[in-house]
This record gives sequence, structure tokens and C-alpha cells, in this order.
Amino acid sequence: MSTTPDAADATATLSPSGHTDTFARDHLPPVEQWPTLEFTTPDLQYPERLNAAVELLDATVTTHGPDRPALRTPDGTVWSYGELQRAVNQVAAVLTEDLGLVPGNRVLLRSPNNPWTVAAWLGTLKAGGVVVTTMAALRARELGPVVEKTRPAVALVDHRFLEDVETVRDTVAPDLVVVPYGGDTDDDLTRRVTAKSGSFIAADTAADDVALFGPTSGSTGVPKITTHFHRDVLSIDNTFGRHVLRLRPDDVVACTAPFAFTFGLGMLVVFTLRAGACALLTESATPAQLAELVQQHGVTVLATAPTAYKQIIKAGHLPRLAGLRAAVSAGEHIAQEVWEAIRRELGLAVIDGIGATEMLHIFISAAGDDIRPGSTGRPVPGYRATILGPDDQPVAPGTEGRLAVIGPVGCRYLDDDRQRGYVVDGWNVTGDTFVQDEDGYFFYRARTDSMIVSSGYNIGAPEVEAAIDSHPDVVEAGVVGEPDPERGSIVSAFVVLREGVVGDEAKAREIQDHVKATLAPYKYPRRVRFVDQLPRNTSGKLQHFKLRDLTRDQSTPDPTGKAPS
Repeated sequence: MSTTPDAADATATLSPSGHTDTFARDHLPPVEQWPTLEFTTPDLQYPERLNAAVELLDATVTTHGPDRPALRTPDGTVWSYGELQRAVNQVAAVLTEDLGLVPGNRVLLRSPNNPWTVAAWLGTLKAGGVVVTTMAALRARELGPVVEKTRPAVALVDHRFLEDVETVRDTVAPDLVVVPYGGDTDDDLTRRVTAKSGSFIAADTAADDVALFGPTSGSTGVPKITTHFHRDVLSIDNTFGRHVLRLRPDDVVACTAPFAFTFGLGMLVVFTLRAGACALLTESATPAQLAELVQQHGVTVLATAPTAYKQIIKAGHLPRLAGLRAAVSAGEHIAQEVWEAIRRELGLAVIDGIGATEMLHIFISAAGDDIRPGSTGRPVPGYRATILGPDDQPVAPGTEGRLAVIGPVGCRYLDDDRQRGYVVDGWNVTGDTFVQDEDGYFFYRARTDSMIVSSGYNIGAPEVEAAIDSHPDVVEAGVVGEPDPERGSIVSAFVVLREGVVGDEAKAREIQDHVKATLAPYKYPRRVRFVDQLPRNTSGKLQHFKLRDLTRDQSTPDPTGKAPS
């Protein structure tokens, strides 16, 4: 077992890179800003040369054979491991032979969860590229900063979601090569691959070469870009995957999170493929539809946000989850009453967990007899965690403070001064308030930053404010999270309109539609209140805490009522 005692040691020993294009490594944070990295279990020891796609797919085919089902979709499509391997190799060949990709070039992906997206993700890694996965719901305004920061050479895009990527190419990235897939045009990726043999020799990447850039949801209009190495992709399986989740080859796994959320990437790609299991890929599903799919397709492991579990219970569909042997909840804290309801009716102890894009996946969790109801859990093997007080020092058990964690992965933002705020004395500080008890269990209290966590989605309040402010009738807006029994929190907006404009229900809906057209639709304010002015301090700074107080004051005038969901 080995440990890197400080950040300088971690970066001073980086292996010779397999990347011809060294952009990713060149823009890592300065060594003194790195978190401490530790490799404290036998599973976390890696060779110097490593390609994550080979370990996730080729090694699994060698162990379990090519005929097992790897991916399926609700419409009946099934890809075996052999078929996936062939598609991955063909994509890698198209990238390198037709599109000129060299190791270290970035490849942007934009698509809902489907088999070709998995093939594109793995094919990029196998070719030595750095994958940048984005959500299909993002608009050009949100994609632009990601493209500007990551500088992709190629974008592989589901043919239904080309428009925004083409807009970004035409405005900020003229050299970006955009290739559609899933359509019927001659340049479609699914047609290009038919000319390739299905064999490909993986790029000779280092274990500590960057494999992926993970854009965060961001609390401002400029997202932070997390960087993760090839070994990091395996580390999330060698910690949470193998020690807590423990998938079996005969499992069928469903997860509602898109691949752009590393929660979904881990559940549907990393953990599932490495175990030789099968992923059920859904592009979208309401909680009721999700419950039906679980029953219909024999899903044995489900991962989704607490909101979905709550809505399944409320709709009376919980019996449809009776075939599950494991359920995972992440994205926000699961209420104890929801956990107890599932345990009571199904005898199923939901696995709660907390992760972060900066940490790639879950680092505190518990399963089976190790679960303590009401607690998020304890550090997963390979991690350690503590609670920091105002002086950045660990506090005694029972004291609220900021959650901090150290493990085999950690925060390394791409060329971003905000690195200094996330890493404190080697600790990754997540922005969550927790309490730790005497037995080492961690109990969630609240978020400590301006992020709104709604139905498992992280939504930056300043970004929504900027979108509302761009409406021609809006003078200014303030946005906060408002407690909601179904979603945990909702986006709540306080809006000042220009003189003469009436703040009624119709205007509220107009503003909501404006935000939906500007940002990903899930970010729109579900409640809009019209006010004469926003609270500010003597220096003119908007006092968001006063707006939060108003959301809890039932006497606050609310001319629109609760906005429709």
C-alpha cells in the first residue's frame, strides 16, 4: 500500500505522458494547490501505463466472454459485450484515421443516454482522447463556456441535438469538427464505422494521463472543469463500486442520471461494465415510467435521486420495485421517512451516498448492516473524511462544520483560480455542512454555498438570475432555493419588473418559458414572486439570505401562487 503525503509528491511523480497534445496536463493546477491523494488499499495500486477503456471493456470480454448482454434500451435493443467492443474500436478508428485525432485531443459528447454514446465515450478513451460529456439539455449559451475552456477538436453529437453545438462552433470554435450520430446522413458516425474493421490497438496512455473533463453545474455562468485521470475512472469502482455497491454479472442496472453527471457515468458505464453486468439505458422517464421499466425489464439495481423514490411512493408504484436487490440514492440527501417507507414495504435498505463531480463519484456511503438510518454513511474504503470548523481545523464529533475528504481522487480544476477554494490544506472541501458522530457516521445538514440542489440536479442561482435578467421586462432578479417536500428544493425567483408591467400569473409563465429557452429547462424557477425592490446591503450586494427568509414566511405576498411544475 502507498500514500502520497502531500500534493507536491503527487504531481512530481507524474508518469511520462502518452498524450501528443499535452493541453490537459499543461493546464492542471499548480502542484501546491493539489489535494492530498492516497492509495491505501491493494485495489488502488496501478501500473504506470493504463487505458481505462481497455480495463472497462476488453478485460471484461476476456473474463466473461463476448456474448453477455452489456447494454439494452426500453425499445428492445440489446448490445452484447462483443458488439459494444466492436463499435468502440470502430469509433476509435474513425476518430484517429478519418478525423485526425491524436492522443490528448478533446472530444465533446452531447446526447441522451443510449448505446452509441457509450461507444463514443469508450472509443474516445481508447484512442487516447480526453472526453468532455455534456447534457443534451444544455443550450448554446451553456455549451459555449465549456467549449471555450476545454477546446475540443471533435464533437460527436446525437443527430437530434446538433443545433446548439453548431451554433457554438459558428460563434466561438470555428475549427471544431461536428459529427452527428444516430441519423441517416452520409457523414453520420454510425455509417462511418461500417468501413472500419472492428479492431483497434489502444493508445498507450499513462495511468495519470487525463481521461475526462467533467464540467460542474457551476454557481456562476462559467462552469468549473474537473480533470480526472485514467486511474481515477477505475478508482471509483475499486472503492464504492466493489466495496459498497458490489454488482454481479447477472445484474441489470438502471440509473436516471445522464452520463454527463458522473453519478450516471459510474452507475451505467464504469461499475456495470467492469462487473460484466447489463445497463438499461433510458433517455428520459418520469418516476412512474421508471417504476414500470424496472418491473418490465427485470432491473435488479436502481440508482436515482430521492425525489424519484418519493414520487414513486406517492403514486403507489413502489410494489413495482419489488424485484430490486439494491437501490442507490444520491444527488441529495434522502429523507429518513422515504428510506423507512421503502424498507418497510420492500424490505430493501436503500444505499445513500454523497459524491461530487470534483471527486468523480461517491465517497461516503453504507450498505446492508452497515447502514445507520438517517446517516449518509461512513467513508468508503480508500477514503477518509472529517468535519472542518471556521478555522479550517477538524472539530469534535457532534459539531457542525464543512465536510472534507481525502482519497485516491480529488479536485483538480482545469486552469481555474477557484481551485484554491475547494482544496484546503490537502482536503477536498465539498460545500456541504455535516455532523459526524462518535462512531464515524456522517449526517447531512445543508449546502454551504449558493448551489440549489433540486431533484438531484445542481443549479447555480447566479446563472438563473442572469437568464431572468435578460428578459426585456425584468429590471433585476434574485434567485434562491426554497424548501420543497417533493424535490428537496425548488428554484425560487424574486423579480423586479420595469415600470408599467403587471406582475401576474401570465407574466410569471412568460419568464419561466424565457428561462427554459435560455438554459436547460430543469433550471427554470418553479416559483416567481414579483417585488418592488430586492434587499441589498450598504455596499449594494444582494442579500440572498433575506430572500431565503421570505420563502419561509408564509405571509409574504405571492401574486402568482406556486408556479406549475
